Amino acid sequence: MEKNDRLAERNRGFFQAKKLLVLNVVSSPGSGKTTFIRETAARLGRKLRVGVIVGDLATDNDAARLRTAGIPVVQITTGTVCHLDAEMVAKAAAQLDLDKLDVLVIENVGNLVCPADYDLGEDLRVVLLSTTEGEDKPLKYPPMFHSAHVAVVTKSDLAAPAGFNRELALGNLHRVSHHAEVFELSAKTGEGMEPWLDFLVARRAAANGKA
Repeated sequence: MEKNDRLAERNRGFFQAKKLLVLNVVSSPGSGKTTFIRETAARLGRKLRVGVIVGDLATDNDAARLRTAGIPVVQITTGTVCHLDAEMVAKAAAQLDLDKLDVLVIENVGNLVCPADYDLGEDLRVVLLSTTEGEDKPLKYPPMFHSAHVAVVTKSDLAAPAGFNRELALGNLHRVSHHAEVFELSAKTGEGMEPWLDFLVARRAAANGKA
């Protein structure tokens, strides 16, 4: 872990020198992470240039889906490893032309346990909670949700069919992720995406002294 932390700080300094806003997007499998990232990249296309590093145990299916947005994507296949680490990210980032990017999104392995312990050198850790997963995910996985800078409630279009209790879910989020920015949206329909996109534009500008 000490080695990872040193490499993460090296990554962070390198990314800052490149004037990148770096997101580490984490969630359980099936939360809509890839669609969320793809739609974020596509909708930001007119404002910010986005590249993605994708981590998965096997297959490059998510990377292929992301490339349909016309963005550069690098796949990391981890095999049996249930998380990305700073060294993996550094090697993957070397395959991207970072000078042509404004935002680097790291799609972590679908897991709410292991990735919580690994700093990758990101500016923001973004955790997803889908309306189809249940309202108690933050209480079941507090280290991940507590470590997040941003919490995103996804699949808002499925909230009613899933019987999602919004007030309970938000209460659990604020209890565990009391310091995090919270967004509610549907990447599929576009509902709620604008505040999220505006947030990213503002954070990138602030990081580069333009706010």
